[in-house]
Amino acid sequence: MNWLIAALQTALFVLLAPLLAGWLKCCKCALQNRKAPSVLQPYRDLLKLTRKNPVVAEQASWVFTRTPYIVFSMTVLAASVVPLIAVDLPTSASADVIVMVGFFAFARFFLALAGLDIGTAFGGMGSSREMTISSLAEPAMLMAVFTLAMAESTTNLSVAISHVLNDGLLLRPSFLFALYALILVAVAETGRIPVDNPTTHLELTMIHEAMILEYSGRHLALIEWASQIKLMLYGTLIVNIFLPWGIAENFTSSALLYGLLIIVAKLAALAIVLALSETLLAKMRLFRVQEYLSFAYLLGLLGLLSHIILEASR
Repeated sequence: MNWLIAALQTALFVLLAPLLAGWLKCCKCALQNRKAPSVLQPYRDLLKLTRKNPVVAEQASWVFTRTPYIVFSMTVLAASVVPLIAVDLPTSASADVIVMVGFFAFARFFLALAGLDIGTAFGGMGSSREMTISSLAEPAMLMAVFTLAMAESTTNLSVAISHVLNDGLLLRPSFLFALYALILVAVAETGRIPVDNPTTHLELTMIHEAMILEYSGRHLALIEWASQIKLMLYGTLIVNIFLPWGIAENFTSSALLYGLLIIVAKLAALAIVLALSETLLAKMRLFRVQEYLSFAYLLGLLGLLSHIILEASR
């Protein structure tokens, strides 16, 4: 039964991620006074793409054709270790933040190789930019993780969430710093404004989109779906680590249903905040991203130091 709930939780990540993307799009359109598409539009787009055969360049190697499946499978594996509606599931033993970062790094590696594989200028440019940003984002992410690890004495997500639930609502400066750092890293890792714009195809601004310009059909559907799951993963990390109240600690049907309703409400509210920030902010220049992610690393470092100074000495 517990394994069935774990599988159901992973399936919820896969199935609800396009819905979150559609809700985010509707929020942005409402804030920008534009007519919004249906909240189900991402499902229609994915269905349309899966019905089309991909067009592959003659010089493409196996890396190009296998990368969409690798990226999607690694993202789903990352989703399987992140608590969504319940903790203490059978997958909790591997629910480690560092494991999740490793899955994302593996997927990014193959995506960058696929961008270089065809030999186009756009692909090489996008791969170079993506790896540059990831080399800055991952240290900031790990610094925020180390702050959480020192506060809860673990990097296991399920155990850390359980500790926060048992401790109750406490004012922790280290958690605030880690939260802000994780939000900044999540924006960069998911390719959102002000670091990247997922809707643009301008040469000077493309990062993630430049790597996947040569993809079409079901290959493009898998990559777009993986991006939506990744966005939901980071949103779940933010709300479940720092605001875990409502997540199920037992496996009764009422607790699981309540946990599902709570996480849906949290992610919907987080999407509104993200849509508001993307409406108010403009995309920054590529060379300013270094300062942006350095600030995220500094926040994580301040969180670590504040824990040592203010909390570890108690």
